[in-house]
Amino acid sequence: MIQSRTVEQVEADLAALRVAAARAGTALACLFSSSDEFEAAVIKARRDAGAFGPPRKRRTVMWAVLTAVLAAAFLMM
Repeated sequence: MIQSRTVEQVEADLAALRVAAARAGTALACLFSSSDEFEAAVIKARRDAGAFGPPRKRRTVMWAVLTAVLAAAFLMM
């Protein structure tokens, strides 16, 4: 069944279409000279947003303690 649309709805759709077309036009302009620059910018933005946490030191400490305990147990034998 065909739905009737008001003039306001059609005008709103046209305005949204114009905005989308303007965004598409600006998306074609490349801000980066190479893909490496783009990937570096993406990684920097993700780091700034907190996607990558600080390096974890717990695992290094855990392995050092485990190695020391095993070395001590080996030397006691």
